[in-house]
Order: sequence, then C-alpha cells, then structure tokens
Amino acid sequence: MSKKICLTGVKPTGMPHLGNYIGAIKPAIDMANSGEYESYYFIADYHSLIGVHDPKLLKSYIYEVAATWLAMGLDPSKVTLYKQSDIPEILELHWMISCFTVKGLMNRAHAYKAAVQANTDESRDEDHGINMGLFTYPILMAADILILNADVVPVGADQLQHIEITRDIATAFNNSYGQKLKLPKGIVREGNKLLVGLDGRKMSKSYNNHIPLFSSEKELKKLINRITTDSSDPTTPKNPDESLIFEFYSEFATPAQTEALRAWYQRGIGWGEAKMELLAALNETLKGPREIYAELMANTKKIDTILEDGAAKVRPQAQKLVSDLKHTIGVK
Repeated sequence: MSKKICLTGVKPTGMPHLGNYIGAIKPAIDMANSGEYESYYFIADYHSLIGVHDPKLLKSYIYEVAATWLAMGLDPSKVTLYKQSDIPEILELHWMISCFTVKGLMNRAHAYKAAVQANTDESRDEDHGINMGLFTYPILMAADILILNADVVPVGADQLQHIEITRDIATAFNNSYGQKLKLPKGIVREGNKLLVGLDGRKMSKSYNNHIPLFSSEKELKKLINRITTDSSDPTTPKNPDESLIFEFYSEFATPAQTEALRAWYQRGIGWGEAKMELLAALNETLKGPREIYAELMANTKKIDTILEDGAAKVRPQAQKLVSDLKHTIGVK
C-alpha cells in the first residue's frame, strides 16, 4: 500500500522566523523523518508576488527559505523540494477551481478580512490597496494542495482555515464532476499554538516583533532583550506558563532543561537570567544549522539543482491531474 502524501510550503517573504519554524517547518520535517508519509515541500513564490515586486528581493527570499529548510534538516534525497512557479499546471488548476469558488468564501478569508479591517481603522475605503492576488490567495493555496492530491498538510493553527477552504472548493468541484479531487486534512501538532512575538502579539514580520531563525548571536541577544516582561523582583516566584521567555525556551531546550528552568522560575528568577538561558538554548540548537545556512547562501547553485530536481519529479504528476481534469470538464 502506497504512503499517504504530505504537503506543506512556505511563502518567501524573507528569512523564516521562530514562529514559522515551530508552527510549520519543524512539524513538517518531523513528519518527513518519521518515514510515514511521502513528503513534498514547496516554496510558494507566486504567493509572494502579492506584495513583493522587486525581482532581486524575491529571488533572495526564495533562496533564504530553501536554505532554511535544508539547514534545519530537510533531506532532498528522502523528500521532494520544489518551487511553485516551476509547476505551471498549478495556475491552470487555479483557474478551474476558481470557477467553483463562491465570492462569499473569499470574503471570509482571514488575510482579506484583516486587510479590510486595517483600512476601516484608518478611515480608508475598505478595499484600498487590496489586489486580487490577496483576495484570491486561498484559491491558489488550494491549487497548491490539490495538484498533488495531498492527504495531509501540516500547518500552524492560524492556517487551518486555508485547509477548510480547500476542502470546500474541492467539494464544490466534485459535486459537479464526481470524486476527482481529494479532500486534504490539516494537521496541527498536538499542543501546538501560535508562537507569540516579542511584544505579546502574534509573531509576524509585519509587526516587526519576530526573531529571524538564523540571526547572529549578537542579533539574537538584542532581540531577546526586547521581550516584554513585568517589573517583579528577581527573587519573586514566577509562573513559567505565563512567561513568553519560558514558552520560547521550551521549544528549543531538552525536556530536562525545560523542567530545570521551570523549577528556577518557581524559586524565583530574574528576567535577565531567564533571557540569558533562552539565548543559550537558541544558540545551542541553531549553531550547526546557522553554519549550513551560510554555506548554502554562499553557493545558491546547489539550491537551484535541488529545486530543479524536485520540480522534475512533481511536474509529471501535476500534468496528469490537469490533463485528466481537462477531459472531465470537456475542454480536451
């Protein structure tokens, strides 16, 4: 019996941050290493075109994302890594399923609603600056998933809506033509929650409250010192479960280290000491991957080869699905 297909991807908008790693990259790589799934990973470069209109910048972003995945343990000999833009059939499928997507579904998409709310807050027309790429973003994401008949998609908790939308779109198509598109399942790691940023809001580049994954030790220290804390005395016992520093720490330290820091919190710890413990844990975990990342960014031809090999594996599957669907809808 063939393995189920696991698919996930990252939009290249700069070096991924800790939240991207914890919410999507780490669980996806863990699933790949388990050997349970046939795993595919893609760089969603067309999605970046919504807001990135500098070709040199976009190219750099693509390399940064690919290098991050590889540095953090993605093995291209065991899984498939490719660029969205190297699979033109995704855009063909995008149009097909767009014709089965009701506008109201897009009106409810989180990214669009957030953009409308931001315009409303600034007393602008609600659709000011919103392009159709942003509005139909979930349809393209659905095409990314459906093109490979993915069974499961590891996502952060904030991305589950996209899987639900994908299922709704596929169901609408299937209602007309039969069971042609597989309905995927979103998987959020057990206990997973959105990693909060330095200021207590969701970690996001747009909020400038994120920690880039491969920041230098000096940069890491500066960013960690920005984490918001209270004014309690260093000797006052503290609840680790209410501490952003401890939350970060527990994601990168060993279970034994995490329990030791928990006990220190309960005895009383200074915030400066807690931040130094976090810095040490991050450096210990990221030192090796940081070096691999730097090597890859200095030799991007190696990245190009890996992405081209991945696309060569994916395209025949994508071509077959689109060809079958063309026969189904009556255009071939």
